[in-house]
Amino acid sequence: MKEILSLLLLITSALTYAQVPVDLSGFQKASGATAVRQGNTLTVSWPANPNETARLVIDLAAGKPLFSSMQLSQKGNFREIAHALDPAFVLTVGKRDLVSQNGWNIFFDKTNKLPHKSYAVELTKRAVSVISQGTRTIVRVSDVQAATFTGAIEITVYTGSPLINIAAVMATEVDSTAILYDAGLTGKRPVWDTIAWADTDGNMQRVPADPNQLNKAQGVKYRAIIGSGNQGSLAVFPAPHQYFYPLDEAFNLDFTWYGRGYRSLVPDFGIGIRQDLMGDKRWVPWVNAPPKTRQRLNFFCLLSTDTPDKALAEVKKFTHNDKYPALPGYKTMSSHFHNEYVMSVLLAGKPVPETPNFVKVFKNSGVDIVHLAEFHYTAHPKGPDEQRLLELKTLHDMCQRWSDKKLLLLPGEEPNEFFGGHWLDFFPKPVYWIMSRKPEMPFVTDDPRYGKVYRIADKTDMLKLLEAENGLAWTAHARTKGSTGFPDKYKDEEFYRSDRFFGAAWKNIPADLSEPRLSRRVLDLMDDMANWGLKKHVIAEADLFTIEPENEMYAHLNVNYLQLDKLPDYNQGWQPVLDAMQQGKFFVSTGEVLLPTFTVNGKGAGDSLALKPDGKARIMVDIDWTFPLTFAEIISGDGKQVFRERIDLTNTRPFGKQKFTFNTNLTGKKWVRLEVWDAAVNGAFTQQVWLTTNAQPGATN
Repeated sequence: MKEILSLLLLITSALTYAQVPVDLSGFQKASGATAVRQGNTLTVSWPANPNETARLVIDLAAGKPLFSSMQLSQKGNFREIAHALDPAFVLTVGKRDLVSQNGWNIFFDKTNKLPHKSYAVELTKRAVSVISQGTRTIVRVSDVQAATFTGAIEITVYTGSPLINIAAVMATEVDSTAILYDAGLTGKRPVWDTIAWADTDGNMQRVPADPNQLNKAQGVKYRAIIGSGNQGSLAVFPAPHQYFYPLDEAFNLDFTWYGRGYRSLVPDFGIGIRQDLMGDKRWVPWVNAPPKTRQRLNFFCLLSTDTPDKALAEVKKFTHNDKYPALPGYKTMSSHFHNEYVMSVLLAGKPVPETPNFVKVFKNSGVDIVHLAEFHYTAHPKGPDEQRLLELKTLHDMCQRWSDKKLLLLPGEEPNEFFGGHWLDFFPKPVYWIMSRKPEMPFVTDDPRYGKVYRIADKTDMLKLLEAENGLAWTAHARTKGSTGFPDKYKDEEFYRSDRFFGAAWKNIPADLSEPRLSRRVLDLMDDMANWGLKKHVIAEADLFTIEPENEMYAHLNVNYLQLDKLPDYNQGWQPVLDAMQQGKFFVSTGEVLLPTFTVNGKGAGDSLALKPDGKARIMVDIDWTFPLTFAEIISGDGKQVFRERIDLTNTRPFGKQKFTFNTNLTGKKWVRLEVWDAAVNGAFTQQVWLTTNAQPGATN
């Protein structure tokens, strides 16, 4: 019996201390990184910037923390920023409703109210591989498991930055699954002296790294929490847009955590990012996890040899301090806000400050033009006349009052009448109209106080109004929410085929962590609309309600960079804004990727281009980015099919500006556009260039 026990102990010991195989066949030193296996450790070093080198010492022994040491050099000497840490992930698995509405594009789902369970993701070190991908070095450690999800840990470092991405890349075979995840770094005891963050007012806060501190959810600005000691600081933060599933409100739901025993699933002390399972307590759709899709449960770390405030300053650079940067020749525009300030404050008789909070938020975010969507089920769109007209007059006066040389605040509504589904209107000046008309009433009358007043009975009247006042309309949250099935259902109708119907709006609905881009739902629609043969466009929309300084606005915002040299004066009307939209003279961005110039054989977005018979095309684009880029994609269509040509951009480093030239062939194509996406799944996309073929062999474009 003793012999058997001794044999079992020997076998167990051998298995425990057996070296985990490390595959270095996919690793190259071209990026300046090194990867060295020595015993049970793998050391990865890379140039963090011209004067610093970053280093990860990864422990492959069973039962040992994965990160033995995280280091950054200063003047040639390495400092240990952290040690003995494990990546921690908590995966919450719920049920997706794929039946009642529109499949995976659903928004009106309450996954938080359906059965769900949270699991700690467990790592078993079985095999490791290191691969090079452009300027990135990726260490893959398998296996990880939680519930029916399996996969591996992927650690990505980026030449040119002390930036690290840590991901549990996992998939399930189970259908109808929705997920959320929390993540961070944990150790048996605190490895820092203090935990720091910026509060929602932007002021730095610090607390001791108390080993007895039970886990605490913490509201922060800039989505980052920082562990700091005498050797430096380590900031933990999520992808700025991808991590946040779509909601109607941008409430700050305490998106970071610190302490011991996180959610009673992670026993050790740590810092990290988190999601609130209840969301804004309205519709809470969580994140799609279709079967076999590789969901990237990921977060970023930034190493610094400096203080927490300096480390946070480096993190903030990736989002331009959560502000959309100014570009010469462009003005930023954001659309679709149900702030309801008219009904909830101005007409409610509440005190009115000199500058409302929502105006401050927009200015601080670098948004030049705001298109509102007021009166969302709060007002009287069909009358009585005096009430409706007073509401409109108050809206117009509000926009005039708080428009200035830095912000153009513009009236707009989400009428949701006449056409089908949900849609927005946008006029180039104040317009008075009532959403009802009896047969005996005229289409337009002159009111002694308000001037022209239109009364609308149906979709024919609505189109007449748009034509009479040079307005635009477009589908809000196309193919989801209240626009499920639209614009597809009315694409052959007269109002849709009119040049007054602009197209559709883009927002990250639904969320899917396996996708390399945000909101494929609307990007696919953009291509479908182009193949339908009409020159429609897509703008970014926010579709948010409350707008307050403490909110997590940036995560839920996006903007349109309109080609405008100056901001129109409210009192003179804002026709140039609508012209830039209708002509396709803009690009959409989450803020981190900018496309100041884009041409196809010299023609810009919205233009028409006559291709030579050989179909050769030269695409030239200036790209300005923060996170290292991942890819660009040339997307084109022939009226029936969509074609994609992906260009690998993983050789880029963080924080760059470069002119790229892509040569392609567009024979038989009727349109072409460009998308660019980065390592945090932030991106930008252009509008189409419309194509014809010049049949004259000697003709020039």
